[in-house]
Amino acid sequence: MPAAVDNVVLVTIDSLRQDALGGEDSASPVLDDLAARGVDFENAMAQGNWTPFSFPSIHGSRPVFEEGPDIGVASTPTLAEQLSDAGLRTGGFNAANGFLTDHWGYDRGFDEFEPFVDGSGFLARHPTIQGWVQLGTSPFRRAASVLGGGDDDRPVADASRMGELEDHATDFLETSHDGFFLWVHYMDTHTPYVPAPRHLREVSDTHFGLFGMLWSHFRTGMGWDVDERTLGTLRTLYDGTVRQVDASVGRLLETLEAEGIADDTAIVVAGDHGEEFLDHGHLSHYPKLYRELIDVPLFVTHPDGESGTVHEPVGLDVIPPTVCDLLGVDPADAWAGASVASVLDGEAIDGRGPIISVAVRGESVTTQPIPRHRDDGELLVSARDARWTYIEHTKSDHRELYDRRSDPDEQVDLCADETDGEAPPPVVDRLSAAVADHVDRLDSAPEGGQRGDSGGESEEITARLKALGYK
Repeated sequence: MPAAVDNVVLVTIDSLRQDALGGEDSASPVLDDLAARGVDFENAMAQGNWTPFSFPSIHGSRPVFEEGPDIGVASTPTLAEQLSDAGLRTGGFNAANGFLTDHWGYDRGFDEFEPFVDGSGFLARHPTIQGWVQLGTSPFRRAASVLGGGDDDRPVADASRMGELEDHATDFLETSHDGFFLWVHYMDTHTPYVPAPRHLREVSDTHFGLFGMLWSHFRTGMGWDVDERTLGTLRTLYDGTVRQVDASVGRLLETLEAEGIADDTAIVVAGDHGEEFLDHGHLSHYPKLYRELIDVPLFVTHPDGESGTVHEPVGLDVIPPTVCDLLGVDPADAWAGASVASVLDGEAIDGRGPIISVAVRGESVTTQPIPRHRDDGELLVSARDARWTYIEHTKSDHRELYDRRSDPDEQVDLCADETDGEAPPPVVDRLSAAVADHVDRLDSAPEGGQRGDSGGESEEITARLKALGYK
């Protein structure tokens, strides 16, 4: 691989679908350019359907539930701990996702850590109303900003905490020149989608107006059926938030250039999971394991590395060992993932077996609150290789199989013929064995094991989880 860099910036973006970047009329020119200058892992897969199931792999390179039925990063070294022990300065800034706090161990190893979780009152606990307020006041906020000599790059009512996140990250970059690791986690692309007016204009020529935006949030907030017009509005708003994140990342890259450290810094970008827009009948990211939630962007840009595309499937547990390799630091022995940094020198990566992802489903897919402990419902496990998606419901023994080569949207279940007496394709045996191995691994966890702080959630964390629609 290329020579070790002095610094790494890890950018994670909540609810970012793999197909949200690139393509015609892309909403993400900055991220697209980063991907083109680096190595793009086009078959990167999240190892859970939402943040608390995915991030144990991103920060700890260990699967969720491996140390017990609770969520949180594993007790083995986190990425930040491994790098801090090697003498690097570490900073972590999470834009108020209540699942990524010190309560679940995500502060470990960071010299500076800010989750932006506070008890900010009624609006913080009601995301739909929060969206209405931002949308309803956007013309007035924009006018006030312009009259004050500013612009409308950022939303003045910063529900996603992007502005504060960016300010903290910028300060960290401006004061860290001797080797650092910076992690930033954006929440803009998580519902409710409330982009700044400028970024909404940049992604759409459709003038559906303020009422259209309010009505779309109202319909979804009330749980009403979503028609094609509403769905189109929601997807446009989502694209606007992608553009908003893209612009913020661009400003961080400008800071790296201004500080003279861009040539010493590698950038890693990943989505933690995807987002559904009725692909399989719902919105957001309910407990499912289809590709709209599991396929995510992942790319690594090294100042001296090669560019290219990797087709081999990888899970997000490759991130910690890869970041360590980029910085010339030994990865932790306990990590499950293996580095893919060698691809930056043009090397191929070996086949690594199926990628395993999990979800926990209650009595119905829309059960509230969404189950987040293993014993809150039925464990769903998927195994994916370059072609096939196999999903198993571990209590009911329901099985699904999709051939993504002929059925890229995973709509034709090849296991459905089992009920008609037809045997499923032979690939089921191989992928179901991988699922069984993973379940056995989780079953060997201590009965009462728990990660992170074993105490109850703070009022601030509870309020923020309500704001994200998880309570």
